[in-house]
Amino acid sequence: MHRITGRGGGGDNLIEMSPAESFNDDINGYQQHGSSSTGSLQQGQLGIDKQHQSKDSVFFRDGLRRIDFVLSYVDDKDKDEAKKQERRKVYESNLTKVGLQLETEDKSESQDGKTYFVKVHAPWEVLATYADVLKIKVPFKINDIPDNTEMPMNWLSTPFRLPEHIMHPESDYFTAPFNKSKSDFFLIDNKDTFFPPSTRNRIVFYILSRCSYFRDECTDKDKKGIKRLLNNGTYTAAFPLHDCRYWIKSRDANCESERNTLHKHWARFFCFFKEQPLNLIRKYYGEKIGIYFAWLGFYTEMLLFAAIVGTICFIYGFLTYDDNEWSKEICSAEIGGQIIMCPLCDKKCSYWKLNTTCNSSWQSHLFDNVGTVFFAIFMGIWVTLFLEFWKRRQARLEYEWDLVDFEEEQQQLQLRPEYETKCTKTKMNRITQEMEPYLPITSKYARLCLSGATVVFWISLIIACIIGVIAYRLAVYAAFASIMKDSPTNKLEVVGPYITPQLATSVTASCINFVIIMILNLMYEKVAVWITDMEIPKTHLEYENKLTVKMFLFQFVNYYSSCFYVAFFKGKFVGYPGNYAYMFGKWSNLRNEECDPGGCLIELTTQLVIVMTGKQVWGNIQEALVPWLMNWWGSRKARNQPESLYSRWEQDHDLQVFGPLGLFYEYLEMVIQFGFITLFVASFPLAPLLALINNIIEIRVDSWKLTTQFRRPVASKAHSIGAWEEILSGIAVLSVVTNAFIVAFTSDMIPRLVYMYAYNPEHEMNMKGYINNSLSIFNISAIPPESRPEDGENPAWFNSSINTCRYRDYRYPPGHEKQYYHTMQFWHILAAKLAFIIIMEHVVFMVKFFVAWMIPDVPSDVRARVKRERYLVQEYLHNYEVEKLKIQLSHHDNNECTCEPMIYPSLPRHEVLSECL
Repeated sequence: MHRITGRGGGGDNLIEMSPAESFNDDINGYQQHGSSSTGSLQQGQLGIDKQHQSKDSVFFRDGLRRIDFVLSYVDDKDKDEAKKQERRKVYESNLTKVGLQLETEDKSESQDGKTYFVKVHAPWEVLATYADVLKIKVPFKINDIPDNTEMPMNWLSTPFRLPEHIMHPESDYFTAPFNKSKSDFFLIDNKDTFFPPSTRNRIVFYILSRCSYFRDECTDKDKKGIKRLLNNGTYTAAFPLHDCRYWIKSRDANCESERNTLHKHWARFFCFFKEQPLNLIRKYYGEKIGIYFAWLGFYTEMLLFAAIVGTICFIYGFLTYDDNEWSKEICSAEIGGQIIMCPLCDKKCSYWKLNTTCNSSWQSHLFDNVGTVFFAIFMGIWVTLFLEFWKRRQARLEYEWDLVDFEEEQQQLQLRPEYETKCTKTKMNRITQEMEPYLPITSKYARLCLSGATVVFWISLIIACIIGVIAYRLAVYAAFASIMKDSPTNKLEVVGPYITPQLATSVTASCINFVIIMILNLMYEKVAVWITDMEIPKTHLEYENKLTVKMFLFQFVNYYSSCFYVAFFKGKFVGYPGNYAYMFGKWSNLRNEECDPGGCLIELTTQLVIVMTGKQVWGNIQEALVPWLMNWWGSRKARNQPESLYSRWEQDHDLQVFGPLGLFYEYLEMVIQFGFITLFVASFPLAPLLALINNIIEIRVDSWKLTTQFRRPVASKAHSIGAWEEILSGIAVLSVVTNAFIVAFTSDMIPRLVYMYAYNPEHEMNMKGYINNSLSIFNISAIPPESRPEDGENPAWFNSSINTCRYRDYRYPPGHEKQYYHTMQFWHILAAKLAFIIIMEHVVFMVKFFVAWMIPDVPSDVRARVKRERYLVQEYLHNYEVEKLKIQLSHHDNNECTCEPMIYPSLPRHEVLSECL
């Protein structure tokens, strides 16, 4: 028998076992106690010489009971140590009351001589009880549906496959939520191995998170949960154990050694071309981590197609290098060498010849060509295919990993302990008809307003920093232009022509922007976690979703704002000579930047490459190097000890902690990368290729650090990638708009096409004369004195006989009745740009919606399997109840009733059957 304290459902329902139940499940009959002084099985009782006992084990000293969790603490004799000892004594006593068994390793047995380790074991009775509470699905029948997923020409994938026992470590079963009262209904061969270690540590952590450390007579109900004990220093760590060392299998035949298998077949870089053992990852780490690696692997596979098409578009630009007529005109001495351009800044910038931008014009053609338009349209369709096929893949995983209908269970059963303790008021839940804690609506909205104001403040801070970087660009361009005109680098044959004031300004500004991004990220992460905690979300899912929205909004502005500036604002509001636009007004002398005659696309490419590549390289170094260095330093003393004295729990204690938000940052990194390759891909077709290379490395880096450098995280369930799916869908829609605007306004594609089809004076389908047509004329004498170059700034070839200069715009020349007003060609080009945006968006969106409609979110075979499993659950439970009732009736003396009892009404069964058929 058992007694339930608190309310049922998902709240404060720790279940206290009776002494009889606890004794029956204790294999060796040792009596367990709560305090560390008396709660462990003593060495003398077992008669085991610890110096000769293998400490690289995941079992108690008896070698039979598995260690499901480990708590560690240090007896540091400070002023609060008495309080900590009392809390530990009460907490461990309460743990034993709910049926857990404890065994303590004295500090004299630890490597550092000061750390105690409390090992926790959950017997069958506890596991069965909480599996029932948490509705954990377990097998009841072998899956009898034949697998018809054999692909044609499947032999081609043989080099990429892993052995079958690695890919599918468990047989395929039909499953149903565990019911303790019907335990004989399920396929239980061995109670010790029926629940895998990941499920065991999940159940134990559920108990640890809700167990109190106050006595029954105390009135402070806020003192509960292992998290609070970790925060106040009562315990130093709480973690489940890895099953072995990653480089060698366990000597214990009863240990699975799955960590070693994962390291051998998954976490090595030379396995980069192999498929991931997702079922083994899920079995060892839980569904939440498994679904992340499934998504990352699928995303990387889909990137392969985008990378191939993007590389082909880049090669097309390279092969059509010599057909670039406008670049030839810029570089030629007869055309580009004779065109005198107006100064690009006030006072410090001189007049210059057009052919000085020869190299940037050639570079721009690599990315600004007809292939750019095709690739932008292709990526709009690719992102839809990626999202739709991922939904199908996710639906299949949901079924295979028993995650169907999981969200409702999670919402009802897994309230955050912080929510339970901080919400003192209760109300009736309309669904469960039970009392549950709630946050008053006034307090809830006050917290939301404060949280929103904080997010707005930090986003405003980012925008202020971006404006500062733009001001830097405007200020230093003049300095670079003045310094670099006589720079020794100009005389270098190879790199001299490429080192221009524009390039120097763009590269230094991008690097400064990247540093600002990294600094603001570090600061905002702590703020985002703080304000999310302040909101007191109800469930873990709600907590992650709130934090996801805050972090992504911040990261979106932080990473993409500089690219948006270059793509859509630079060179668009510059005015013209004699009437230039200034950033903060004319008094600031910060004249808005102009684009090169070849366009701003090459600068957007530079910005994208620096920020995207820098983020990925820095991220991989930080993820791999930092944990390794910290673990190397933390275990430096233990490396000098014999392996027999370095226990399994001490080895794991020296590893880094994979926190509850560990996956959050992994998702965030990949989603930001997804934004780079979709929002601005029209400016850099090689972005998917860089992302593909990074992700191939990322998968192995993440798997390596998770397997070798981090403690084993507590297994947790997740039926999807959560709020990230909606964010990806939003980015996909926005990417169509941004790429259409990049092609129309950042690229020179539309002006060239308008010129070729409507304004070519020879009415030929070529680009001859385009450069001269795209540059307007201005009278030098009309330039205000405060904007003219200072004495000594002009080059030697400039003299008083030069009366006009050219600038990038479509305006009437001096002397015309509408001088310096926009020409009709300007309005034709603007109309063509707007028409292109409308047509491209409608075409891509129509194809996107058609593809989304054509591809169902759930594969038909998965839908059939789900229906069959639901039918079988009803059918088998019905037959089970009938047989059980027959047995009960046969033991009664009254045998008058011979009719077959019906436990379930016939109507629902017919409804289930008809639905399945």
